[in-house]
Amino acid sequence: MYKKKNPEVLEFKDFYQPFGGKMNADNRWIKMADIVPWDVLEEKYARHFKALGRGAKKVRMAIGALLIQQRFGYSDEETVEQIIENPYLQYFMQYFIGLPEYQGKKPFDASMMVYFRKRVTPEMLEEANRAVFAENVSKKDDDDDGPKNKGLSSQHGGKLIVDATCVPSDIKYPTDLNLLNEGREKLEKMIDVCYDGEKKPRTYRKKARRDYLRAAKNRRLSVNNLKKAIRKQLNYVKRDLNYLENKELDRLGDRERKEMETIKKLYAQQKQMYDNMTHSVSNRIVSISQPHIRPIVRGKAGADVEFGAKVTISLIDGFAFIDRIDFENFNEGTVLKRQAEAYRERIGVYPEELLADGIYRTRENLNYCKERGIRLSGPQLGRPTTDEVERVKQKKQEKKDTSERNAVEGEYGTGKRKLNLGLIMTKLPETSIAVIGLNFFLMNLEKKLRLLLLVSSAAEMRQIILRWFGVLFPALPCA
Repeated sequence: MYKKKNPEVLEFKDFYQPFGGKMNADNRWIKMADIVPWDVLEEKYARHFKALGRGAKKVRMAIGALLIQQRFGYSDEETVEQIIENPYLQYFMQYFIGLPEYQGKKPFDASMMVYFRKRVTPEMLEEANRAVFAENVSKKDDDDDGPKNKGLSSQHGGKLIVDATCVPSDIKYPTDLNLLNEGREKLEKMIDVCYDGEKKPRTYRKKARRDYLRAAKNRRLSVNNLKKAIRKQLNYVKRDLNYLENKELDRLGDRERKEMETIKKLYAQQKQMYDNMTHSVSNRIVSISQPHIRPIVRGKAGADVEFGAKVTISLIDGFAFIDRIDFENFNEGTVLKRQAEAYRERIGVYPEELLADGIYRTRENLNYCKERGIRLSGPQLGRPTTDEVERVKQKKQEKKDTSERNAVEGEYGTGKRKLNLGLIMTKLPETSIAVIGLNFFLMNLEKKLRLLLLVSSAAEMRQIILRWFGVLFPALPCA
């Protein structure tokens, strides 16, 4: 059961601290608490609960704790400890929910963080991002009469930057030999559980371990020796699977049963690649504990292949919106239409310019943009123009588009170096998607916070200039 927040809202200065002192009104967490769309998040969050039952933790406590965790990269346990020690974090997380004072005890157990992440959906964060972005759009419309008057027509305005990246997950670099050895060891533990109290079948585990180490420790393993080592591990895994197929699995837990099904698929894939002498297979499993992760071929320097979720985003005035998250590899060029239509829903018009790299410039996308009057970045189709003036103009436009596209690369860099997009530590697919979405949501919040601080600083500077102008020239009317 979820109860809505207390309608009586106090000022932050009334947040009681038993050790004395006052809270600083300029603290970033106090300012950020005012720009988070708690009402939007609460409406989506409350749908996870039934009408009856024990009262659930409030949305501010759940989302607040998750944002704190993503901002600093804490573990679940460390997040709870930091919240206990820091009154500003407590204010950000649990104020307005009936706790108007500092609490020196745990607000919740660290295990609740898993349930908080499971309740965060992409739809919830999309609505929250739109709410954060809405004020920026309305203010911009007031300043320049809106984007409708800036484009080719009343149906165009603004600039959309799109790109894709891979968000790597925390897994060991997968090799065929290591995966088969890991699967064999897990099957041997399952056999020990299922045959407990009975005569255990021969698994040759010591010999299998010795065969694996002989190949794994070899610094210069030849191709033939590697194939020989893989064939041996395939035989060991096949023998263990046959033992478990003829045995009741009631003694195994849900986790072990899921891992057994994953190992079956892993064995089938590795056997297929071994028989066909190939190194690729569809839906390839690269982690037994996280079977949803797939290899994402990116072709980047130093990392040709990454393992994690592939994300496509739209960047609008510095605010990032996630358009698609998938653990399966996909062509990001197929998402362009969805991104353009989503821009129209968020802004109200189609973008005047759409900046993307070459993979988006398919014939289908070019025709789509042409029909809607959207300029898609990149060289013109057909033969290069012979007009020197036009050629120079096109080169300047291409250079300008490339420099403006750097903004989306900077967004990825901020998320991967400053926040936690560089390595996702969660294990479940739904919690990993939630963590990725929370990181982009946090970047949007900090972007808006910087804009508010910039406006506030400009207003203060204007007041200071006017005040000094009045002192120096008191006779002037403007003074």
